[in-house]
Amino acid sequence: MSEIDAESVDAASFAALKAHAESLERQLHEVETQSAARLREAELKSEAVRAGILDLDGLKLLDPNVFSGEKGDQDTDAALVIAKLRRDKPWLFSPASSSSTAAAPQAAPVKRKLATEMSLEEWRAARAELLRRR
Repeated sequence: MSEIDAESVDAASFAALKAHAESLERQLHEVETQSAARLREAELKSEAVRAGILDLDGLKLLDPNVFSGEKGDQDTDAALVIAKLRRDKPWLFSPASSSSTAAAPQAAPVKRKLATEMSLEEWRAARAELLRRR
């Protein structure tokens, strides 16, 4: 191989590697953009559920730029976006309730003491109670 052939092979392989690296960088940028949009969409969904949205399809009424995460004149905080949506389109959300949202605790079954665990006086009192109920 002559010196000229080696230089052209090196230049060709360098150009191929450079093109491959640029292609990988483009793919990486696309994946980062898509993952940021998916994360943004998940944040908006969770905030909407927290705000009491009746149907998540109501999020389709939002501007698509909100989901893409582009930093423009838009509010980019999910809580602010959902608060604005709730103010502009209140029919998408359940009405506010003045009652507590906490669920009532479950009633625990009454554990009765076994006769083998009672003293003689406790057993007599429990037996007398049972006989009175008959």
